[in-house]
Amino acid sequence: MRARLRLIAGRRMNAEGQLVMAARRFRTQERNRQDAYDRLIDMLRRAAEPGKHRVRTRPTAASRERRREAKLARGRTKRLRQSVARSVDT
Repeated sequence: MRARLRLIAGRRMNAEGQLVMAARRFRTQERNRQDAYDRLIDMLRRAAEPGKHRVRTRPTAASRERRREAKLARGRTKRLRQSVARSVDT
């Protein structure tokens, strides 16, 4: 949960691992404190939820073929850019 909280908090967590939140939305200090507290609770709830499991996928045969053809085309373009070796008669 702590690692997920670090990801969710982002810049709000300092090098010592302390969570620093600024709350200036309201005119009174009391409402700003409550706002910061509510956001902290929300952040902790999100960190407590388990992350989505990534389902590994494979590229389709057509996409692999397109990739190969693109690589061949790039190679041909680069080959055409190279200087032609001249044979010097002596």
